[in-house]
Parts: sequence; structure tokens; C-alpha cells
Amino acid sequence: MPPLPPIRGGIHPPRALTPRKARSAAECQQLEQLPNIGPSIAADLRLIGVQHPQQLLGSDALQLYHQLCQHTGKRHDPCVLDTFMAATDFMRGAEPRPWWAYTAQRKREYGTV
Repeated sequence: MPPLPPIRGGIHPPRALTPRKARSAAECQQLEQLPNIGPSIAADLRLIGVQHPQQLLGSDALQLYHQLCQHTGKRHDPCVLDTFMAATDFMRGAEPRPWWAYTAQRKREYGTV
């Protein structure tokens, strides 16, 4: 990222800090702390009513994916479902894994979405 131009007095405006990724579900206080969840997917989750990571406990990733598609009126890439699977699995106590580690499982369980 290019440096910010100095403002009066040579001081740069503060940048928003990215929350540290959680190592366990208990540490998660913001959606962006979930492994694989950045600002864009966090915004998608908020769009469908998920405001806090704890709300993912007991949630079904496929249902979340369908809610997002319905709410936006478009089909989202299946990797979004993989990401939801990773997030819900992590919140149930699984070790953090990259979203693409769920692709084969998604294809086995859900076929084409």
C-alpha cells in the first residue's frame, strides 16, 4: 500500500487496524477475527443477519449460502459456501483450515450449488 500523504504538521491519519485472527472460537469477538473471513465476507454475513461469530454456532453453511443468494438476488461463487463451511466448522471447535480445504467436502455433500 502506498504511503499516505502527510497532513498538516507531518502527521498521518490513523489506519483502521485489521483484527487479529482468532485461534479458537472462544477468542472470536468480531466476524473478521474468524479464519478466512475478511471485510467482504463479513459484510455478506451481516447482510443476512449474522452480526457476531457466536451466531454461527448451530448454523448450517448451506442455508447461510442460500440466504445470501436470495438476499442479493444472485448466485454467489461456491467458494463462498466453502468459506461459510470453514467458519461454521471453526465455531464448532475445529482447527482453523483454509476455505479451499472444504471444496471436496462441499462437492461430496452438496454437488453443484
